[in-house]
Amino acid sequence: MPVDMDKLVSLCKRRGFIFQSSEIYGGINGFWDYGPLGTELKKNIKDVWWYDMVRGHDEMAVQSGAPSTYEMTGLDCSIIMHPQVWKCSGHYELFHDFMVDCRESKKRYRYDQVNGRWVEAKGKRVFIAVQSDGAEAEAETQQRAKKFFNLRDKSLDELQWQSGVICLTEIKDFSQVLGPDAKELGTLTEPREFNLMFKTYIGALSGEEGAAFLRPETAQGIFVNFKNVVDTSRVKIPFGIAQMGKSFRNEITPKQFTFRSREFEQMEIEFFCHPKSSREWYQYWRDRRFKWYTDVGLASDKLRLREHGKDELSHYSTGTADIEYAFPFLPPGKFGELEGIAHRGDFDLRSHMEGKLVAKDGQLIVEQGPDGKPRHKGSGKDLQYFDEITREKFVPHVIEPSAGADRATLAFLCEAYTEDTAPDENGKPADRVVMKFHPRLAPIKAAVFPLVNKDNMPEKAQALYRELKQEFAVFYDDKGAIGRRYRRQDEAGTPFCITIDGKTLEDETVTLRDRDSLRQERVKMSGVAEELRRRLKPQ
Repeated sequence: MPVDMDKLVSLCKRRGFIFQSSEIYGGINGFWDYGPLGTELKKNIKDVWWYDMVRGHDEMAVQSGAPSTYEMTGLDCSIIMHPQVWKCSGHYELFHDFMVDCRESKKRYRYDQVNGRWVEAKGKRVFIAVQSDGAEAEAETQQRAKKFFNLRDKSLDELQWQSGVICLTEIKDFSQVLGPDAKELGTLTEPREFNLMFKTYIGALSGEEGAAFLRPETAQGIFVNFKNVVDTSRVKIPFGIAQMGKSFRNEITPKQFTFRSREFEQMEIEFFCHPKSSREWYQYWRDRRFKWYTDVGLASDKLRLREHGKDELSHYSTGTADIEYAFPFLPPGKFGELEGIAHRGDFDLRSHMEGKLVAKDGQLIVEQGPDGKPRHKGSGKDLQYFDEITREKFVPHVIEPSAGADRATLAFLCEAYTEDTAPDENGKPADRVVMKFHPRLAPIKAAVFPLVNKDNMPEKAQALYRELKQEFAVFYDDKGAIGRRYRRQDEAGTPFCITIDGKTLEDETVTLRDRDSLRQERVKMSGVAEELRRRLKPQ
């Protein structure tokens, strides 16, 4: 059964996973806050990514599918960088979406996210536009057409639909388009470019001389620090530089819960390699990153690895693949991007050496201004790599696995949400909501309960809680019937519950309950920490 997004969003608010930003003031579109459980979940996702990709990487062994051994290191760059960075990278002029405005409703829409259907009734042919797609768009266009033509339900057969749901980008003449929130035809403007970078000003200067931008991606900070990392860390090619951090994109129409937000966190790797082996490394990172998602709990039948067609590739890319997830808010059969793995060639390092590059006759050349000089001048610094063994000097190629921490968090929330039945405190089957997070990602690893608040059980439970808290995220609860306490932890996604009961007083064992199987087993109280280590250890 697909997840009901209304139920999931409600759970996220009720249990403290995700809140609307500035909610007491009515909220602000495209921005979200993570509550206590959401903070832990997102932090765990980032920590697991960092451990698996960087800190836990074995640079002495050849990883499965890798062409050779390689090194990994980290970086943490500033959010605001020199404006020339974005001019040379192409973001200043090319990082935009197309938008249309509605002269009637005063609303603004992303051009490629408006859909609709052609319909004819009462001698008039109209394109009914909506912001949804799939089956939802079909139902919404019918309701809007009914209202526009002033029809009753019994007269709906007068609507002669002349197309399926298509994108507004396929419509040449907007004069017969009914905008998504309009009552009259022809109110949409022609599409125009909208730069997605947030502009700000540095210091007391408020003119263009003080203008800067919040970074739209973390990648450029890695490229401009390439030489610093090589010179200070003694890494040898092939190697990767990883970074996690906030990025900002002024999305025209943020939507679908946290999927498309204006402030988000990225987990990116820029992997530098020899041009001759770059294709093999692209294949390796593409497969490695797909496997990571299945290893930490996403179902493989909801994931797909989609290679971009030639018409989708950036001008600098020789290959890009998206790891996509079947989010429940999308129509059946549709997938949303989780992560992109791009073969960027030598575009980025050359851009920051020479200046903004453009494609011409199959080659990347420096774009010239009217004066015959580089349109956007590079740093002039030598970002080539010198191989001391082969004595070769070259500009490395780059493979970029770029993941979103917020989209990953949303995917793991959708995957974890489960409704099933389990015995209640009276032993009778009852419906329950359980978040089946992978144990490595779970916000709380274990909960500790005294069965009753007497007979020295609370004292033993508190002692165990204090011991476990030194190493794990644990929760103590002594309120209510034991069944209700289990239910509360099931909703939080806690994989293990530990109960101190009457038998504990006899033999120093506790009950360890598994969230998913509901299996209960006795474990020595002194061995609980080691048992949790074993169950939480990366495989």
